[in-house]
Amino acid sequence: MTRIHYIFTAFLILFGIAAAAGADPTATGYSFAKCAGSAMPYPVPAENLRAYPDTLTPVFINHIGRHGARYLSSSKYTKALLRELDRADSLRTITREGKMLRSLCRLVESKTAGRWGALDSLGMAEQRGIASRTLAAFPALFDGTKVGAISSYVPRCIASMDEFTHQLARLNNKLEMYMSTGRQNNALVRPWANNAEYQTFKADGEWHKVYDTYSDQTIPAGIGARMLGKGYGLDPGADRDFAMNAYKVVSGCGAMGILTDPAQYFTKEEYNALWSVNNLEHYLTHSASTVSPVPMELGTDLLLNLVETTEEAVKGETDYSVRLRFGHAETVMPLLALMRLKGCYYMTNYFDTVGLHWHDFYVVPMASNLQLVLFRSATGKYYLRADLNETPVPLIPGRDIIYTPWPEAREYLYRCLPLYLRP
Repeated sequence: MTRIHYIFTAFLILFGIAAAAGADPTATGYSFAKCAGSAMPYPVPAENLRAYPDTLTPVFINHIGRHGARYLSSSKYTKALLRELDRADSLRTITREGKMLRSLCRLVESKTAGRWGALDSLGMAEQRGIASRTLAAFPALFDGTKVGAISSYVPRCIASMDEFTHQLARLNNKLEMYMSTGRQNNALVRPWANNAEYQTFKADGEWHKVYDTYSDQTIPAGIGARMLGKGYGLDPGADRDFAMNAYKVVSGCGAMGILTDPAQYFTKEEYNALWSVNNLEHYLTHSASTVSPVPMELGTDLLLNLVETTEEAVKGETDYSVRLRFGHAETVMPLLALMRLKGCYYMTNYFDTVGLHWHDFYVVPMASNLQLVLFRSATGKYYLRADLNETPVPLIPGRDIIYTPWPEAREYLYRCLPLYLRP
């Protein structure tokens, strides 16, 4: 038997065993921490990966970041859960797990106390940490230089910008900083806000059919009954809604600094399934997919701005050494997809495989950020490095190159743009 035949036979045997056991080849087994998804606190790199060759000198940074960890953006999930849980208590059907979930919902509402969506102390620390490590990695760019920063008008984004820039000033007060916030920045940091095509897509697009089909098939049945009691009586649709609401609350606790163990409420398989549903919604509505190019193209103005401001730095036509932009998960997802960064771009017609290849906990954890760092060599050539969440990654798909000559990087990034915008 040849080696190829042996491998193929082994694959058939393993596949047969999995099929016989009823295993789902698209099921995931991520940790409870990762299954918090986009609510996962910022994954600080375990080691400093930002060193660069001594033959290169950093001359400019373009930064785009999501706000830091926050309280739940709305009380709708806790209210919906408490409405059912309180009723189950009055009917005396509520279970031990249901009582625990009710206590957690009340704790969330108490701790939030009207600060729905606000940056919390963890989110503040995340931004300060990113600022500190960036300054430590590239100190010359923050010494007697000029920094420009813009943010979304949403308070948690303004607060993220404030924490980041305040930390820079604490570490080096020789900086000259200019900050702007307001709806004038929407095109870059809230591109969906005034985009009629996207609003139509979000309300009536084909993504709804894909999402509804997947969620109906994937959300585990019986979670509501396990917490409300078998005699409570939830129809299948209400049971699915209860499960997703419970997932939203539990998965958001880490970002709020509330210590809770998801295993008290869900099995690992259930939590992975619920995460995959939420993950698919993010993918369909804010990343690249075969359903529509509209979500990905929300990143067009921002990518063009990044290229143009980097080119200004190459030509010596800017006074800024660093440009900072603070937005939302919905700001970052389209941009990273448009750039085709590894792990941030996945195209398929088999939407049950999305959870295997595109992970919101990798693309947009709390405080996620992309930094495009421009370097100059001793011979005057310029190179671009892309750092995703403070980890250098290849810019161009199919290559392992971390330092891309600027002419090649510029050409590639222009090719990522829609045809009508390419020079």
